Amino acid sequence: MALSRRHDRTVRRHRRYLILTVLVLAIAGGWIALWNYAAGRGETAVEGWRAREAKAGREYLCDRQTFGGFPFRFEFTCDGATAIFHGANPPLELKTSSIHVATQIYQPNLLIAEYVGPLSAGPRGQAPALRLTWSLAQSSVRGTPSAPERVSIVADQPVVERTNPAGTVLRAKHIEIHGRLADGSIASLPVIDLVLQAEELSAPAAGPLAVTPINADITGTLRGLSDFSPKPWPERFRELQANGGRIEISRARLQQGDTLALGSGTLSINQRGRLDGQINMAVAGIESFINALGAATQQRTGFGFTLGLGLLGGNAKVEGRPAISLPLRVSDGAVFFGPLKVGEIPPLF
Repeated sequence: MALSRRHDRTVRRHRRYLILTVLVLAIAGGWIALWNYAAGRGETAVEGWRAREAKAGREYLCDRQTFGGFPFRFEFTCDGATAIFHGANPPLELKTSSIHVATQIYQPNLLIAEYVGPLSAGPRGQAPALRLTWSLAQSSVRGTPSAPERVSIVADQPVVERTNPAGTVLRAKHIEIHGRLADGSIASLPVIDLVLQAEELSAPAAGPLAVTPINADITGTLRGLSDFSPKPWPERFRELQANGGRIEISRARLQQGDTLALGSGTLSINQRGRLDGQINMAVAGIESFINALGAATQQRTGFGFTLGLGLLGGNAKVEGRPAISLPLRVSDGAVFFGPLKVGEIPPLF
């Protein structure tokens, strides 16, 4: 009798193990089938998106593309990535080594992309006009590619170089750009909240004052877009100008050496495609900036001139430091810091 009971318990235990094994295999098989189905749908969605973009004059190509990421991710890799924008005249062509896009199966509305450089940009069929390199470049999109809610771009050690004539346009230690849909929709009158953060940003092509690195933290809101479909930048800027668009800068913090500035204001685009507007700044350590300005422009500046600016601007505080109030004014593309012209912004279209 005891042997029979032990035998029954052994049989039941083996049966449970068998049932558990069958269930595990069934779940694994179902998961594999589900993942393969979803991957197939993803590949179909990518091809459908390409077809829609091609009709709008935007062509995206891969020398080689693969799907992977099993079991908990979906991954899409595009090696030899090329984007051609036929709306420009001549068509604009961008090329980069590889793009890798991934999403977690439990969080499909968050897409993370990583880019392998270098990236070249220029008219199609001609030598590239710009070359971009970086040590790390990533982007994230929350929502869907056709209806994003938040977009972020992060780059470490980005460098933008002009090929003819050769020269560095921009470099930085780190740059982050974040955008969020604040009002409207992607298809109709979107209002975009923007954040730009940069460490050790310099732009030698903009002039000698821009060679010294700047740390920047700028928050603003962009108004005046008709929609957020991809368009050539000149067309986008014309659209903004026609709609009375503007960027409202709610906070700008800029630091260059010992000079620290905080401000807010508004910028817009005039009918000539040039920037207009004013950012009211409170500036600490103005002496360092004035000395740099004098060295860069070979103007005679010194204590008396700085004192005059202080009397003109009154007294202020920036993060506990004595400061003066000065406008950063942009008039038809010309940039003035107080009464001094410090630069020129080329037309946007």
